[in-house]
Amino acid sequence: MAKRHCFIFAVFLHEPSVVSLLPRKALLLYSTHMDIREFDQWCRSFLKIDDLAGIDDSLNGIQIGRSPAPISKVAFAVDACQESIQRAAQAGADVLFVHHGLFWGKPERIAGSLLRRLKTAIDADLALYACHLPLDLHPEVGNNAVLSSMLNLQNRIPFGIYHGIPIGFSGSLPSPLSLEEIRKKLLPDNSSPRLVIPGSRTLIETVAVISGGAPFESFEAISKNIDLYVTGEPSHSIYHQVVENGLAFMALGHYASEVWGVKAVADKLKRETSIETIFIDLPTGL
Repeated sequence: MAKRHCFIFAVFLHEPSVVSLLPRKALLLYSTHMDIREFDQWCRSFLKIDDLAGIDDSLNGIQIGRSPAPISKVAFAVDACQESIQRAAQAGADVLFVHHGLFWGKPERIAGSLLRRLKTAIDADLALYACHLPLDLHPEVGNNAVLSSMLNLQNRIPFGIYHGIPIGFSGSLPSPLSLEEIRKKLLPDNSSPRLVIPGSRTLIETVAVISGGAPFESFEAISKNIDLYVTGEPSHSIYHQVVENGLAFMALGHYASEVWGVKAVADKLKRETSIETIFIDLPTGL
C-alpha cells in the first residue's frame, strides 16, 4: 500500500470542535509531501486568496487541477505561457505556480493558444496555480515587500489603495542614495529600467513601491512628497506631472518588478517542506 503523505494533525480533521481550537498554521504542518488539495491549503494559509476574491480579476488558486498523487516538485514562473508550461512539464514538475495565470474574470474559448496551454499541462498531469494581488500585497513574500526589503526601507507603511486595499509600501532609506545606486539594488542582474525620470533631488531619501502596471500611483507619491516612486510600467499620461512636480520615477519593467514574489514563495516552500522547487525565468524586457 502506497504511503499516504498528509497533515500531521490529520487525526483531528473530522472533529470540528477540536479544529476550531487550533490555530490555522497548526493544521498546516506537513510530513514529506502534499497533494494538490493540501498545496492549495498551504498557499491559502498565508496568501489572502479568499479575502481578495471579489476584488482581483485573476482566478486565484488552482486554475488547472491534477491527479491526487503526492507533489514532489513545484515550478515557479511569473507568467503562465506556453513556454513556462512546457518547461515545467519537461522538468517533471507537478505544479506550476505563477503570478499571472490564464483566467481573468471572464469566460474564455478553449481554442488556439489557450487550448495548447491547457493540453500541455493536462497531458503532463501538471497543475497550474495562480496568485495575483494576494502575492503583490503580502507583507513578507509579496512583490512589493521584497522590493522594499531590497532597499532596506525603514518606517514602512502601506501605499497605493486599490478597491480599498493597500497594495504597496513607502518608507525611508537608511541613508540617501543616488538613482543609480537604487537601480543596482532593484535590478541586480544589471539590466536597464524601462524608464527613469530624474527628480529634483540628487539623493533619494524616501521611496514608494508598487510592482507591475501602476504608473498612476505616482500622483499619490507626489501628494505625499515622496522623493522616488518605483513601479513596473511607465505611462505617457503621467510624464509631465512627474517632471513638473520634481518626483523621481523609475519603471523597472513589469516582469523585472514581479519575479520577486514567486521566488519568495518558492523559498518558503523549500524551507517548510521537502518539495523540490525550480524557477523558470522568461524575461520579456517589458
